[in-house]
Amino acid sequence: MLRGAIVGLGNVAVHAHLPGWLQRSDVEIVAATDTLPTRRAAAEALLPGARWHDSAAELMARGDLDFVDICTPPSSHAGLIRTALQRGLHVLCEKPLVCSVDELAALARLAAARDRVLHTVHNWHYAPIIQRTWTLLRDGAIGQVRRVVWQTLRTKPADGGDERNGNWRVNPDVAGGGILTDHGWHIFYVLQRWIGQRPTSISATLETRQHTQWPVEDTATLRLTFPEATAEVLLTWASNVRRTWAEVTGTEGTIRLEDGTLVLKRSGRERLERRWTCRPGLSEGSHHPDWFHTAADHFLAAVNGLSPRTANLAEASLCVTLEALARESNHRGQALSLSPLSVPLPGPESSL
Repeated sequence: MLRGAIVGLGNVAVHAHLPGWLQRSDVEIVAATDTLPTRRAAAEALLPGARWHDSAAELMARGDLDFVDICTPPSSHAGLIRTALQRGLHVLCEKPLVCSVDELAALARLAAARDRVLHTVHNWHYAPIIQRTWTLLRDGAIGQVRRVVWQTLRTKPADGGDERNGNWRVNPDVAGGGILTDHGWHIFYVLQRWIGQRPTSISATLETRQHTQWPVEDTATLRLTFPEATAEVLLTWASNVRRTWAEVTGTEGTIRLEDGTLVLKRSGRERLERRWTCRPGLSEGSHHPDWFHTAADHFLAAVNGLSPRTANLAEASLCVTLEALARESNHRGQALSLSPLSVPLPGPESSL
C-alpha cells in the first residue's frame, strides 16, 4: 500500500484525481493541501481519513509519504516538484509538467539523482477513442501514417475552480499561456505516438479571435512536419460549438475521430468501412476519472519498477519543446526546426 498526498484541490483533483485514487486498493491518500483554506471542507468530505496541511511545505515535511500528486496551476509546478524530489518523494503532476525546457531538464536530473519517478498525467492517451485509434495504427490498419488533421473546438476554457481570483487559465502568469498551453500539450504527445516519429519542424500562428479581454491566445493554428508525415492542428476557445475532430490518413486508408465515434476506411483491394462508438467522447466534459485511473497505473508501475521511467519524461520533454518553438515561430513568423532533445524519443508502449 503506497501512501500519497494531493497538492491542490481544484476541479481536476476533485472530479478526476480523487475519484480515480479512491477506486484503488493499492494506494491510500493520507494528506491534502491547497492555498485556499476554503477547500479544506471538500478535502475532509472526500478524504475523511486524510490530514489537512496548511501548506505544501508542511505536507511534504511529514515522513510517511511515498508520493505526491500535484494538481495546482502550471506556474507552481516546478517549485513543488523540486521540493518533493528533494524530500525523496515520487511525483505525479498534471500537465503541463513545467513551463520551460530548462526547468524540465533540471528536474529530470534531480529525479534521476534521487532515484525517484517524475511523471506527467498524459490522460488523453487513455480516452477510449484514442486507445482504439492507437491499437488500429499499431496493428497497421491504415498502413504508414502520412497526414493528421486535428481540431479542438471550444467556446471557452475549462473552469479553473477559483471563484475568488477568476479563471487562472487565462492568466499568463499562472497558466503560462492560453489554448496552446491548455490543449497543445495533449495534442503533441498524441501525435508523436500516432505518427511514431520525432517532429522535425513546427510553425504556429497564435491569435485572439474573440476573447479580447484575455491577455492570452484563444486560437492556435499549427503545422508540424515529420520525416514522412505532416500534422495540421487547430485549437480554439473561440468556436460556437464544442467538438473534437481528427482524421488520420495512411498509405492504406483513413481513421476519422468524431468526438465519440471512430470510423475506419480501408482503401485498395480490401475496401471496408467500420464504425465504433467510444464513450465518453473527447468533448464530453473536462474531467475523466477512468482516464486518470489508467494514467495512475502507469505512474505506479514506474514507481514499483515494473516499467521504464523515461518514456513519460521524454513525452513531456517533447511537449514543452514544441510549445516553446510554437510560440517562437509565431513571434518570428516562420517555421522552426527542432534541435536534438535532451532525453530519448518516447517510443510505443505495448501495454496501452
